[in-house]
Amino acid sequence: MKRRTLRLLALPLSLLLLASCGRGNEGGFSPEPGTSKPLTIVMPTTSEPEAGFDPAFGWGAGEHVHEPLIQSTLTVTNPDLTIGYDLATSMEAGGDGLTWTVTIRDDVKFTDGEALTAEDVAFTYNTVKASSSVNDFTMLDFAEAVDELTVVFHMKTPFSIWPYTMAVTGILPEHAYDPASYGSNPIGSGRYKLKQWDRGQQVILEYNPDYYGPQPRMERVAILFMEEDAAFLAVQAGQADLAYTSAAYSDQSVEGFSLLSVSTVDNRGINLPVVHGLPTRELPFREAINMGIDRQRMIDNVLNGYGAPAYSVCDGLPWYSPASEVNYDPEGAKALLDEWGWLPGPDGVRSKGGVRASLTIHYTAGDSVRQGLAAELANQLGELGIEADIKGVGWDTAYTDALSNPLVWGWGAHTPMELYNIYHTGPETDTARYSPYSCEAADSLLDQALACPGLEESYALWQQAQEEIAGDVPWVWLVNVDHLYWVRDSLQVAQQKIHPHGHGWSIVNNVDQWSWE
Repeated sequence: MKRRTLRLLALPLSLLLLASCGRGNEGGFSPEPGTSKPLTIVMPTTSEPEAGFDPAFGWGAGEHVHEPLIQSTLTVTNPDLTIGYDLATSMEAGGDGLTWTVTIRDDVKFTDGEALTAEDVAFTYNTVKASSSVNDFTMLDFAEAVDELTVVFHMKTPFSIWPYTMAVTGILPEHAYDPASYGSNPIGSGRYKLKQWDRGQQVILEYNPDYYGPQPRMERVAILFMEEDAAFLAVQAGQADLAYTSAAYSDQSVEGFSLLSVSTVDNRGINLPVVHGLPTRELPFREAINMGIDRQRMIDNVLNGYGAPAYSVCDGLPWYSPASEVNYDPEGAKALLDEWGWLPGPDGVRSKGGVRASLTIHYTAGDSVRQGLAAELANQLGELGIEADIKGVGWDTAYTDALSNPLVWGWGAHTPMELYNIYHTGPETDTARYSPYSCEAADSLLDQALACPGLEESYALWQQAQEEIAGDVPWVWLVNVDHLYWVRDSLQVAQQKIHPHGHGWSIVNNVDQWSWE
């Protein structure tokens, strides 16, 4: 029996220059059809797209963003999560931020032989804006093809991070799009074609011989959808080449397979409601929790060591600010609580002014990782003199419960919009969307970041907003959960980007670059 654990990290910046040009025709391996061994991958059952492979209904976007594979996108995210090009050859934001002009390649065809033009791009974005309940296109007014290779996006409001939206929006063929059937029989221009879809079981992808970039090394990819136990049995039986798994299986060994660990921004954290009558209303109480939590202990006890400390919703991404980080200091946390009048009672639980330092930490029922983190957090808070119990709830009540109780959340996306959505004050509630919290200075910086005329220039504003928010501690981020996979020893998985929230399609973003030894 053998077990060899590999951990894939983001590539160092010095190695990213080759990736910055996106997917050109240069380089790449082009095997003859039929010479590449088929590949079998197992994903969670939740990864199967209910609405099929239609970008207008969330394929490639939504909570678990990924490259759509079957369709091309205008841009892509590089390994360091900066922006590169796919269909696009250039892009430029207007001086007022209300237009984005994108030129595209002239050598792209759909799999039915028709040329892909700017008309298809404009049609896609106007269709997705009108149809999608998953993609957020509220900032887009309309898309316009001004000639065969140029499209102009007219924005309702400036949106500096538009290139990240373009990186997950697959381009549809205007001439062959039927919303009733396209999801099951998609025509695209991406690296792969959908060969077969057996709902509830599997998807089979085959390489696109007319793809404008390097021909995929993996010519045929079968993706099976299984529950975690069944996925592990498939690995043991040798029926899969790569299969997702969790820390609960990380101490197992399978002959001929290694455990692959991929770094993520798939974070878990708790909101700390700033509500009258709760101890979390006081800033020093929130600060004490933040500095008094041993994140590495959580990783070791709950994740079997497969994770990294989390300090924000965007650790390791280009717009991340290290100002969010805090040193583990339990004695300092206790001293802070003492200083602000939160003193231990006869039972060891602190109180102040008749308010007991007591919390109920909610987690979504059925999620063993969140339950484990909630239990470990409760234990650690107890060591600080803060009484905590845990409660499993359904998603039907979780959002409401989070307004008055800490809830273990999961976040992490390849766009700064995640930061905006979590912390920016809503117009109807005067508080942030997912927790009662508001900060005018943070709102202003987040708004400025969106209105910035250029993407790269906006990064500094996103970082400044984090610095403002970090001082208020409205959330305590706990861990980034590594994504784990069993991988056949003869399979070479290409270097992975930091994965976002969701243990699914992200692993195959670059499946075309994988190879067999």
